[in-house]
Amino acid sequence: MNNKLALLFLVILMQFSCNNATDSRLADQLRDAKKKELIFTNIKKGWTFFDSPINTTSEEYVKTWQQWREFMDELGKKPKKTIGDFQKKSKILSTKAMALNNNIPTQFDTPQIKSRIATLITQVQMLDLYINLTDISDKKVIKLVAEINIELVSLQRQMDKIVEKGKIPMETGESELLQMIMDTTRAISGASPSLSNPSLSSPMTAKSTSSFMNSKNPNGTKR
Repeated sequence: MNNKLALLFLVILMQFSCNNATDSRLADQLRDAKKKELIFTNIKKGWTFFDSPINTTSEEYVKTWQQWREFMDELGKKPKKTIGDFQKKSKILSTKAMALNNNIPTQFDTPQIKSRIATLITQVQMLDLYINLTDISDKKVIKLVAEINIELVSLQRQMDKIVEKGKIPMETGESELLQMIMDTTRAISGASPSLSNPSLSSPMTAKSTSSFMNSKNPNGTKR
């Protein structure tokens, strides 16, 4: 009888322990779900990019620079449903950002533009890294979104600065000076080799000079 009571007590204790473990596991899952939901909500709220051109220069090159247009278009397509959608979007943005190194318009093929593109690419890649971590930091993701926006503005302002600088008219006399330099360069390039390089003088002239010197001093001795 005592053995049966002990066995019954053990069964009840085990069931109670299992129930406690299950309850604890369910509580952990609930907390994890709430945490992920909060992270998703914060990222969704903070995922706002400057996807529209900020000046006429950027607007113009959205039409002609394919890689720039595709990147800006992708920025405007905001994920909505799950954190997985944001993760997929970040990978696409990383690919589109890398493509900005291709077919850079000649006018913008400068160190200033390239350095800004490199910074932008690095920031987008960091965004892709942090949002795909197992333990996502929503604060870090939102901060990177803000930094990308700052770099977007900086890049577009630099593009506009280059265009505006190209529109500044030459000062009085500057065009004439440039034309004179070009004319002088063409004149030198088209000059006869014998005139521009005395060492290329006629062989007959050199031979005549040598014969004259020998006739003046047949023995080759110094006077």
